[in-house]
Amino acid sequence: MSPMFTSSLRRALVAAGALTVMTSALAAQQQRPPRDPRNMGGGNCPDNPYNCKDAANPLPAPNTVWLEEMTWMDIRDAIKAGKKTVIIPTGGMEPNGPWLVTGKHNYVLHTNCEAIARKMGNALCAPIVKFVPEGSYDPPSGHMTSPGTISMREETFRMLLTDITGSLKAHGFETIIYIGDSGGNQGGQRAVADSLTALWKGAPIVAHVQEYYDYASVAKHMEAKGVKQTKADGLHDDAEISLNMFIDDPKSIRYDERVKAGLATINGVSLTNRKQITEWAKEVVAFRAQVTVDAINKAVANKGTLPAPPRRPGN
Repeated sequence: MSPMFTSSLRRALVAAGALTVMTSALAAQQQRPPRDPRNMGGGNCPDNPYNCKDAANPLPAPNTVWLEEMTWMDIRDAIKAGKKTVIIPTGGMEPNGPWLVTGKHNYVLHTNCEAIARKMGNALCAPIVKFVPEGSYDPPSGHMTSPGTISMREETFRMLLTDITGSLKAHGFETIIYIGDSGGNQGGQRAVADSLTALWKGAPIVAHVQEYYDYASVAKHMEAKGVKQTKADGLHDDAEISLNMFIDDPKSIRYDERVKAGLATINGVSLTNRKQITEWAKEVVAFRAQVTVDAINKAVANKGTLPAPPRRPGN
């Protein structure tokens, strides 16, 4: 048998095999009964009434604003009750000096998104997007030069936001808000929000709220409350960040270890008085929540992202 004939035969057999697979799949699909439109919850409605679209929730509503802590019934009922705004928070994994953990922004958002959603009263929080653009990895640049950083290509980040937003749109959310706790997140969020708002013609409204990421205003506000930073330690850290993390989890800033080692200061601000810094931390969260809620309301009235504010330095 000639090599040419063998090659032709091989291609023919491969094509025939592919055709057989396609034919079998089509036949199986045709034999499968149509999907019951009542099916929800990961199962079939006829198999269990809890799998039915209109099944009553057997448990009371949980005291949480986080989608990942709710059942599908909890979320369905929350949307029906008017909670049609959802916040997508984006954080990051990056180096932050010798005592702040790499998930700094994620700890901050865990407290802040909850405070914002509860203050709004009609909002829920999507899971924190913990992987964001932090620099290239080949060769390493930006934060990627430090161990533990996890980066994402800008186009991947934007595609991820697009898919998350599309999922939430499908479930009936009418306002979808992006907040990002890091500088590298802002441009991608704004671009995706503007693109989707135009594509969907404002139904739902998709808005990037840059006003959330304004540490300069937080520092100014906290200075009036007694948090006076007298020197720069030159770390990727400041009093407001440390306080915001502390209120979520003291371990995230190695609080006990720092106090014991005599290292519980940042930029000249002592963190040793636990009662005092707890009050300061609550003030940081309350201020950031109020600023963000005000900005969200303006964005909703604008039917989309507001014009970009002046760039401010941040973390």
